[in-house]
Amino acid sequence: MRIYIAADHAGFLLKEQIKQSLREKGHQVEDVGNSKLDTADDYPDFVIPAAEKVAKDSGGMGIVLGRSGNGEVISANKVRGVRAALCLDEEMARLARNDNNANVLALGVNFVDGLKAEKIVEAFLDTPFPEEKRHARRVAKITSYEESS
Repeated sequence: MRIYIAADHAGFLLKEQIKQSLREKGHQVEDVGNSKLDTADDYPDFVIPAAEKVAKDSGGMGIVLGRSGNGEVISANKVRGVRAALCLDEEMARLARNDNNANVLALGVNFVDGLKAEKIVEAFLDTPFPEEKRHARRVAKITSYEESS
């Protein structure tokens, strides 16, 4: 699986940990930034390009990290074709994929530690979108609105 990952200074260290773990599991990971710890950086500079890559890659997924994850999920969701979800536990991650066909996972490092984050990432990536009629209908309505605006 292709995974695009991005974080500002607050999420940088956890991004590096998750990136290594994903590569060890055989995933193709593209780090969209930041490539170094810079306390003056701004999350939109990395999150938006990562979300754009996900939007252009039908098989790709994204992971974006920051202090709370809120700015990251807001930024990612500005990109047409992205359905980003802020997840604080594995059940939220499974529901984001199963019910909403989310393709970007946002994590807040103030709320999840490294081990918990890895479990959330695993749940997110391992849960398929089953395309049950009710879930597919709802996602289609979101997509229709997005394309009309």
